[in-house]
Amino acid sequence: MPLTRKAYRAAILHSIADPAEVGIEASYEYFEDGLLVVDNGQISALGHASELLASLPADIEITHYQDALITPGFIDTHIHLPQTGMVGAYGEQLLDWLNTYTFPCESQFADQAHAEEVAGIFIKELLRNGTTTALVFGSVHPQSVNAFFEAAQKLDLRMIAGKVMMDRNAPDYLTDTAESSYLESKALIERWHSKGRLHYAVTPRFAPTSTPEQLTLAGQLLGEYPDLYMQTHISENLQEVEWVKELFPERKGYLDVYDHYQLLGERSVFAHGVHLCDDECARLAQTGSAVAFCPTSNLFLGSGLFNLPMAEKHKLNVGLGTDVGGGTSFSLLQTLNEAYKVMQLQGARLSPFKSLYLATLGGARALRLEERIGTLQPGTDADFLVLDYNATPLLSYRLKQSKSIAETLFVLMTLGDDRTVAQTYAAGNLVHQR
Repeated sequence: MPLTRKAYRAAILHSIADPAEVGIEASYEYFEDGLLVVDNGQISALGHASELLASLPADIEITHYQDALITPGFIDTHIHLPQTGMVGAYGEQLLDWLNTYTFPCESQFADQAHAEEVAGIFIKELLRNGTTTALVFGSVHPQSVNAFFEAAQKLDLRMIAGKVMMDRNAPDYLTDTAESSYLESKALIERWHSKGRLHYAVTPRFAPTSTPEQLTLAGQLLGEYPDLYMQTHISENLQEVEWVKELFPERKGYLDVYDHYQLLGERSVFAHGVHLCDDECARLAQTGSAVAFCPTSNLFLGSGLFNLPMAEKHKLNVGLGTDVGGGTSFSLLQTLNEAYKVMQLQGARLSPFKSLYLATLGGARALRLEERIGTLQPGTDADFLVLDYNATPLLSYRLKQSKSIAETLFVLMTLGDDRTVAQTYAAGNLVHQR
């Protein structure tokens, strides 16, 4: 194959560390007039345009963006493909919301054509919003995952997904069995895991909808394929936490249920974690597990406020999740807008550089993919975004008042949304243009 080399010139910003560990100033690199060089889908150079331009061949194609910021692609560590059609459903908290809206909506994915249609819409929405990698719940039907991976593979996206395992406490039309969930998951793993940039996640919905037999088999799958992911929900809602205690009285608490069935580990991501205690955070950190912070969902469903400072104290990996359809936006910029408010309500501040970290490198670390995505370091996949400073009249006017990259970044996260994303690149390919 001939070498395809391209360069992109603009203001460029990326996270290189967690501000909670190294301080804000040491957590990012910013090039006011930067250059990003891409060779065959990977980043080969990053730096000041003035320093790099001389080293490039005269005939290289350079795309120069004015009034724009290049950042790494956003990483969504918790989202539901089959809930796309019910985002913004009125008036319930978690358990009633599942029964009233979610389960009927997910039942439609028994139909292959429906699964394919929604997978196409879903991926377009992710890319329009600048999300280049997501950890995705399918429905209980294998066709939901097949449709998603087929659509993602065509665009060479780095995506992770799994079929929901759910054999109790859900409508009959939406349950599998412990045995069928194991066999169907195994078939999907054999077909998709590590094919191109795709990865499989073992996906028990949450402890209340799986029998001990099913959770045992979920743990068994993780043992059989050592580099699989595991995704589920934890401690989202107080009623849910009490329900888990009733269903598993022999366990110390909610996290201990998953721990007992060997579901904690370096590629395990637990969504929400709003009502975790100190000991649970410590245990998650000790096992290398991660939590997905889903502020729009936690506010929309009235679940509570995620305690990010507690997670930081334990050095627990935290990614950001939109949690569509409990969450109300595919946009990680809008999700960060809400994350800031969640911190404000707890008397804590969320700096724009920590926010950038959560949406990029923090998500990559939660997924153990920081060698491949989440930064613009040479050698990583060329998954990146072009954010437009003039995306809306208000944004344009407001950014003209900005005196620093910190202020610019914060305004992008409070006023920005899908309109701010001018272009999305995955593996060096333009996959979305506004």
